[in-house]
Amino acid sequence: MEETLQLTERQSEVLRRVVEEFVATGQPVGSKTLVERSDLRVSPSTVRAELAELENLGLLTHPHTSAGRVPTEAGYRLFADELLGHLEPQPQAFPLDLTSTSTEVESALQATTEMLSQVTRLLALVSAPPLEVTHVRHVEVLLLQPQMVMVVVITSAGGVSKRVFHFDEPVDPGVAQWASDYLNEAVSGLQLGTGLLRRRFEDTGLSPRERAFLDALRPAFVELVSAEQRLYVGGAADLLGGVRAEELDAYRSLFELVERRADLLDVLGSPSSSQRPYVRVGHDLAHPALAEIALVGACYGLVHRALGAVSLIGPVRMDYEKALGAVRSAAVELSRFVESIYDEA
Repeated sequence: MEETLQLTERQSEVLRRVVEEFVATGQPVGSKTLVERSDLRVSPSTVRAELAELENLGLLTHPHTSAGRVPTEAGYRLFADELLGHLEPQPQAFPLDLTSTSTEVESALQATTEMLSQVTRLLALVSAPPLEVTHVRHVEVLLLQPQMVMVVVITSAGGVSKRVFHFDEPVDPGVAQWASDYLNEAVSGLQLGTGLLRRRFEDTGLSPRERAFLDALRPAFVELVSAEQRLYVGGAADLLGGVRAEELDAYRSLFELVERRADLLDVLGSPSSSQRPYVRVGHDLAHPALAEIALVGACYGLVHRALGAVSLIGPVRMDYEKALGAVRSAAVELSRFVESIYDEA
């Protein structure tokens, strides 16, 4: 479809009605149905002419010998673009209470996916904020065995990272306890991934023995920032419950992709700085497994920085208006939540 494609007001209305009717029923839509079930104040013959023109433009097609039409990928995309261009200034309230999750980001993200999938019956995806935007809250250095040390790092977002280190020689218990005390004093409150945190491991006031031990433990802190961004998924069972026979292959490919979270994160891409929601239909997703799938998403985060995205994935024959409303509302709630946890810096 050409980007410069312009429809008349009536054509836009007919396209919208076809999409809405097909989403609701799953059946090809004919001119008689449109006139009977809508307030189109034109004759069936006029509607037939408009349907034929929309088909010529590549926005509709009619399967097999059916007289009715169904939207094409381009038709869904244009319909979604129209919705995006006429959004209400503020989304509706979302039935999600994140106050009970305290400061646990993981709990908030999981609760969001569950509520999104419950409300929409679509596959809900919420990407977690990158670890480098969190701060160290607490550190434990535990001597598990004479030559085995575990470092536990608890972040301001409630995340817990555990890393085990093996040494060639037995570790002095006093050094392990000193390291725990030192790190809690030296790096607590510092943001992961910053130069200031790294410099605390190079303090010239430390003895060679102390610095060598800290250097061995350093990966527990600096390698956190390169960990794969987490992705929370909910609603797979609900989505399968409404699958049509002709959609099974598309869903099989989708769920195989869900099993490979890193690949799915690549498809979703990095959160945009824009706070506007977005829709990607079929080939927009640039992955063969998602050619018959649509994604509706919105970013959440701080005023000047997106931290993650809220997305819904389902068939191209989805209720885009409902999905857009849900992701917008959920993103607003998550933004309010993370503002109380993350510093703008």
